[in-house]
Amino acid sequence: MDAHRLSKTLGLLVILYTAAVAKDDDGWLMKAPTEVRAMEGYPVVLPCSFTHPHHTHPSSMHVVWSLGHGRTATVLFRCTSMNNSQLCQSKANQDERYRLEGNHRNHDISLRINSVTLKDSGRYYCRVELLGHTHTSFENTLGTRLRVEAAPRILSLSAEGTEASGFKAVCHVQGSPLPDIQWIEPDGVREGDTSFPLSQEANGQYRASSQLVDIKPRRQYICAASNSLGKDQATLYLLPPSPESLTAKSSFPLLVLLLALALGIKLLLALGVGAWVIKRRFNIRASNVEH
Repeated sequence: MDAHRLSKTLGLLVILYTAAVAKDDDGWLMKAPTEVRAMEGYPVVLPCSFTHPHHTHPSSMHVVWSLGHGRTATVLFRCTSMNNSQLCQSKANQDERYRLEGNHRNHDISLRINSVTLKDSGRYYCRVELLGHTHTSFENTLGTRLRVEAAPRILSLSAEGTEASGFKAVCHVQGSPLPDIQWIEPDGVREGDTSFPLSQEANGQYRASSQLVDIKPRRQYICAASNSLGKDQATLYLLPPSPESLTAKSSFPLLVLLLALALGIKLLLALGVGAWVIKRRFNIRASNVEH
């Protein structure tokens, strides 16, 4: 078996914990695991099977899978099988990532999710609705928790601030389990209050941020994220201020002085010309009076 096939096989594996069995007094029974684990980017199957109290096999049924329970639930997959059909037909706008993996005619309504992401983590509920019977539906009320795991990934690493206020490095990461973040510079690992989490998303808790304050130009800073599945890192090098900006800053007061001097000279020239014109007109009028 080559490495590619082996990785695909591992990606299809799920870890099932104690299976939960839901049943009622009418004879309904539904069996599903309490938790399933999957790797990001691979498919996963959420098992669910049922038995019902009716002696005859139902000719028509609905199969429903939802994320969440009650009023806040989001229906992710729904299909209908009519007149003993072996096909459970979903709507045209059904998300193609979800499909029925089991054979509903054999009481297996397991769901397959392709290319799972960290956002798919949550609790899923399977439900079957039998058409034409008094007790029409039954649901696994305990649900199955899907835990999607992923190696750490650096989402972004950037520098913020100004020369006046100082610079800081900000690193955003994601992964499950939630990655640990370390800052590394040529002198070693930076510890203490200079590095601390900025945020942690409540939904799934797979994203976190950290900042490193008081970073200096001409130095290299590494943001390293790690969890039980691997590690990732990114490097930030803070460039010194460009010579052009330094020259511009140093020459700014001189430029202002030269502009003020030029305006002053223009003002003096204008006053001089105005005085000369007024004096000339006055002399001309005086000459005309004498004649």
